[in-house]
Amino acid sequence: MSDAQSNAHEFTVTEISSAVKRTVEDTFGFVRVRGEISGFRGRHSSGHSYFTLKDDGAVIDAVVWKGSYQRLTFKPEEGLEVIATGRLTTYPRSSKYQIVIEQIEPAGAGALMALLEERRKKLLAEGLFAPERKRPLPYLPQVIGVITSPTGAVIRDILHRLDDRFPSHVIVWPVRVQGETCAPEVTAAIDGFNALSPDGPIPRPDLLIVARGGGSIEDLWGFNEESVVRAVARSAIPVISAVGHETDITLIDYVADKRAPTPTGAAEMAVPVRAELIAYVEDLGTRQRQATRRAASSLRDRLRAASAGLPRPGDLVSTPRQRLDMATTRLGSALRVAQHNKALDYQRVSGRLAPGLLRQRAESARNRLDTAATRAAYGLQTRLGRARLAYTPLAGRLRSGLLAAPVDRGARRLETAAARLDAAYLRTVETRRARLDGLSKLLSSVSYHQVLARGFALVTDSAGNLVRTAADVQPGDALSIDVAQGTIAATVAGAPPIPRRKSRADQGPDEQESLF
Repeated sequence: MSDAQSNAHEFTVTEISSAVKRTVEDTFGFVRVRGEISGFRGRHSSGHSYFTLKDDGAVIDAVVWKGSYQRLTFKPEEGLEVIATGRLTTYPRSSKYQIVIEQIEPAGAGALMALLEERRKKLLAEGLFAPERKRPLPYLPQVIGVITSPTGAVIRDILHRLDDRFPSHVIVWPVRVQGETCAPEVTAAIDGFNALSPDGPIPRPDLLIVARGGGSIEDLWGFNEESVVRAVARSAIPVISAVGHETDITLIDYVADKRAPTPTGAAEMAVPVRAELIAYVEDLGTRQRQATRRAASSLRDRLRAASAGLPRPGDLVSTPRQRLDMATTRLGSALRVAQHNKALDYQRVSGRLAPGLLRQRAESARNRLDTAATRAAYGLQTRLGRARLAYTPLAGRLRSGLLAAPVDRGARRLETAAARLDAAYLRTVETRRARLDGLSKLLSSVSYHQVLARGFALVTDSAGNLVRTAADVQPGDALSIDVAQGTIAATVAGAPPIPRRKSRADQGPDEQESLF
């Protein structure tokens, strides 16, 4: 039995695969597919990305070539629902069809919000949003770096507000504030400002402001990228986030050191109001001057009180003067008594002072002196001879010039020492005089007579004891009241005390200040 023959055309596997590939690519040359990303494990070592798109009923393989991946505004992430734009093709080796993706966009605002929330939780878990990481802003930055578009209204608003509040040196780093290049440019700007040298030709800013105007979540998406968030987190310069309006929230707002509701608000946070600072400094100066006047008034009162207690100079020298007068009075009689005593002593020994006795004693002394002179001359000759013998071997080596230099040096040292001695003597005298003057002033400052001169009084009882409190006396007790010009005798009457006028010492600092 023979096999049935057929006239059907025979295709090779390659022919079938190529025909299917052409048909699929011609029919689905441009498609938009909505689905959930599944099986995404990051980019392959070749730079390409492979994953699948799925929905409730089917799965399709997807690939993003290396060149297309770099141009994607939104990068693929596991579980993200997206709308992928590309073309369908087949992979002949496995008889599969797949979509070659050229652009990816989230499937609506809900998907973007879900992606934003997922990123926020991820970065929050890493501690990038921790409050303790945030640094205080400099009170008055010298240089402010602004990262924004140079052509928008944002930079004009910031510069205008800074000029109104406190004119500062501003460096603008121009970037695109939306689109696929926004995140890389903002990241590069933050890192670039941090890389500047503090003493370089371009000064390093003390504060950074990242700003742009309001917009949709898609417009602001560049400020939700991880690269921007991590650049702000590692910035050594404090950062103010001013992205969008007050109701717009981006991830950079969580990591920045301060979030401003608007770019104008960021400028207000960056610098204080110059006029308010001037007013504050003037107020401090006024308060300082008032405090100085009060302190000077208080010290003046204390000085007066202390000077009132000092004794009069005449009182200090009155006792020594009296002692000197008494000694002068006794000096004449003491001299006469001394003269009389010496005359008596002379009379007692005058009998032994006969001329012959004196001549005998003088002759004996002369003999002893002659003997001593003879012995001295002999001894001198002997020592001179010995010295001459000792000098003879050295005479050849001794010259007058050798002694001149030491003599000159000694003379100069002597003159220097004499000059220093004179100066030291003068300084010592001046020091002792200044110390004596200080002690004299101190002695005057502790005397109680000056206190009496100011109107105070020293009260003692009949026994001479000081009366310190009202409880120390009883009605009928005799008192002695010492004032500046004399002593007053008084008796305690027992009547109620007379109200006294408010004295200067009892007045407060403000009342005393008014007197000046």
